[in-house]
Amino acid sequence: MIEEARLRRNLALIADVARRADVEIILAFKAFALWKTFPIFREYIRSTTASSLNEARLALEEFGAKAHTFSPAYTDDEIDEIVRCSSHLTFNSLSQYERLNDRVAGKASIGLRVNPEYSEVGTLLYNPCAPGTRFGVTADKLPEQLPANIEGFHCHCHCESGADVLERTLVHIEEKFSKWFPQLKWLNLGGGHLMTRKDYDVELLINILKGLHERYPWLRIILEPGSAFAWQTGSLVSHVVDVVEDKGIRTAILDVSFTCHMPDCLEMPYMPEVRGASEVSMDSQTSEFVYRLGGNSCLSGDFLGCWQFDHHLQVGEEVVFEDMIHYTTVKTTMFNGISHPAIGMLHTDGRMEMLREFTYEDYRDRMD
Repeated sequence: MIEEARLRRNLALIADVARRADVEIILAFKAFALWKTFPIFREYIRSTTASSLNEARLALEEFGAKAHTFSPAYTDDEIDEIVRCSSHLTFNSLSQYERLNDRVAGKASIGLRVNPEYSEVGTLLYNPCAPGTRFGVTADKLPEQLPANIEGFHCHCHCESGADVLERTLVHIEEKFSKWFPQLKWLNLGGGHLMTRKDYDVELLINILKGLHERYPWLRIILEPGSAFAWQTGSLVSHVVDVVEDKGIRTAILDVSFTCHMPDCLEMPYMPEVRGASEVSMDSQTSEFVYRLGGNSCLSGDFLGCWQFDHHLQVGEEVVFEDMIHYTTVKTTMFNGISHPAIGMLHTDGRMEMLREFTYEDYRDRMD
């Protein structure tokens, strides 16, 4: 359930940062792609970022503007259609650029992803600059003179990070790559700038970006967060189907799945807030009203927790996971044929709109 008022609050903050810092902030579809909300987004931002042909088509056909596109590997059979849908296209390697740039030249602004070999992302799964990364070109591999049609650098080093992290990261980016900046027109600082989080230092972010402008006034600065747009905009409502117990561990089995509907909770791991409950350690399992929360798939590890409630959970009772709009809505799977939760929007006038309900045909057609 996404709440329009909360979404507009985030969009207004992001638009204000973009205006005050004189930068472009665009939506990354990898974190949020509910296209029926795009009319609201277009009131605040002009562009989006894509990582695949399908996302690029979504940008052009549903958002109404060509995408800023980056992919680790463009394929021969998709590159022409991706270019048709893109205003900017970033190559992940010099070899991809050399092989495909003739099919992009003159049709989109060409960029190159660079790797400053510095990131403060703690979870290895999400660290784009970890040793052995498949993302970006390091400074030692760049020629002194870039090919004439490379107009920008793309650098992504963050994941739900603060402005202080950007400040420290920029030191490494500039140290390694600023000598090429006079040859460029734009610099894309990627995503992970969680400027709508309550404790984020927005003023520091604006000052950092203003300072960057002062040092390189000819560069257009682009940021492409995903989570920041949908942060704290809505919840996932589940229900207790059963309660089981083994070896003193009580598990409330829900009608949603972590592996199907909330994979970040298992991958990152991201521990969501549960309404009316507090997260506790496994040692608290013997306490009254403590439950591990289990999904309804056949994966043995489809569970998370534990949480302390103020009562015994009953079959049919709601369990609400807060802040479940970003990433949750784009990373879902239909593993096990598990039904997807419906997607609704609560409008500012109090009206409830059902944006999408899923049926057996959605599962069946994926198996076509």
